[in-house]
Amino acid sequence: MRTYDYIIVGAGPAGLQLSYYLQQAGADYVTLERETAPGSFFREFPRHRTLISLNKVHTRSADPEIRLRWDWNSLLHDSPGLRFPEFSRDYFPRADDLVRYLAAFQRFHKLAVRYGTAVQRLEREGSGFLVHTADGPLLGRCLIAAIGWGKPFVPAIRGIEHAVGYETMTTAPSTYADRRVLIIGKGNSAFETANALLGEASMIHLASPRPLRLAWNTKHPGDVRGQFGAFLDSYQFKTLHSVLDCTIDEIRRFGDHFEADITYTHADGERATLAYDVVIRCTGFRMNTSIFAPECTPELVHGGRLPAVRTDWQSTNVDGLYFAGTMAQARDFKRASSAFIDGFRYNLRTLTSLLRERYEGAPLTYDQVPAASERLTSHVLDRVNWSSALWTQFEYLCDALVLDEATGQMRCYADLPEDYAVSRFAHAPHLYTVTLRWGRRAYGDVFAIERHPTPERAQESAFIHPVVRRYRRGELTAECHLLEDLLAEWRRPDRHVAPLRDFFHRELGS
Repeated sequence: MRTYDYIIVGAGPAGLQLSYYLQQAGADYVTLERETAPGSFFREFPRHRTLISLNKVHTRSADPEIRLRWDWNSLLHDSPGLRFPEFSRDYFPRADDLVRYLAAFQRFHKLAVRYGTAVQRLEREGSGFLVHTADGPLLGRCLIAAIGWGKPFVPAIRGIEHAVGYETMTTAPSTYADRRVLIIGKGNSAFETANALLGEASMIHLASPRPLRLAWNTKHPGDVRGQFGAFLDSYQFKTLHSVLDCTIDEIRRFGDHFEADITYTHADGERATLAYDVVIRCTGFRMNTSIFAPECTPELVHGGRLPAVRTDWQSTNVDGLYFAGTMAQARDFKRASSAFIDGFRYNLRTLTSLLRERYEGAPLTYDQVPAASERLTSHVLDRVNWSSALWTQFEYLCDALVLDEATGQMRCYADLPEDYAVSRFAHAPHLYTVTLRWGRRAYGDVFAIERHPTPERAQESAFIHPVVRRYRRGELTAECHLLEDLLAEWRRPDRHVAPLRDFFHRELGS
């Protein structure tokens, strides 16, 4: 029976990205994929085949790191010619182009992926894992599940069996001509579906208990995106298309149509019965745990949709079981971009370092900078003006600066989860985390924010901006916000350099 240090289950974008980094490190790994090619999820989803991940080809920057800030589909690697914009020039690209890109990425790097190898069962074997496949068992010291979404999430609604799932719905718009359509859900899949039917259906209702979450308000790229504004236009101009905040109490067949009993959320308990010709369930997905034996079944969170993970993406209840890709988003759920390629590609670069530290004894790398306010200011501003990891993984990944009091040097660790850094360096009297953050106050109309562009009020910045925090032995003791900038260039002597230099001078002196 073949034994590996690392066994990766799944060859979607996360499995390929982790495979690349382990291979670059010379690690002993194998990646198992049940299908005959990578990226099987994107062969089916999104159903209407247009991605919501941006592909901003023209940036006027020659720096590949800067370009990655607006290239949300490329995997990280050292061959700049193999980037996603070479496969599509569309701002919102097609899913089929991503599938082609992933296949090319695997071929180019000759990653150790075993296709047509379905994992039948995962069991504990000592401190490692026994992986059963049709080709025989494999033994792994460490198991990384990059399995993606496994099955649809079906809400507990009486009569939900009358709804056709997003995963099986007929996508031809003409099928819905002059029909009344109820779409359960108000996420991007629901709006994707509604927009596709907009010119055909006589009436479309999107319904769920919770109010609509627009990405331009929440700053979370997984909330409803602006490209679906056509449906919201139709709703506001009373074309019979509507977005309903309501509980669906029951769905039942009535003759040749369906009836839905609903209770409105914001109408003093008003109830109604509405008639529809088609009911479509667009309520997202959840993890499938059926391949895990009881002793290594991960704890789930967020309504059973996701595995609970520690700060290093390891299962909270199964030692040695790690998660990669969209399954590893629990700690920044609905906040940063760990659910998407442009976020988890950086998580996986860091995860590779953490795995090699644990299983191979390879120390976590860092740079050293003299613990002087001028030098630290220059280092931090260089990082926030250049790093694509801090940009796309705002409020989650950070640079951790740890003072070595014996040498007077600052150890600078790049791209660690902030909660991981605070825990790991909880002993340090001087830990500084460097992140990019959005303003999170209630700003009202996000297109008419009153700004106060003075350094003393930088903490009121609504746009993405640098934030440096100091922790003393695990306790947050000070925070420095730098003013937002229209072009995301934080270099001005009065607005950025002087306030940060003064912050370091004051804190290091304490």
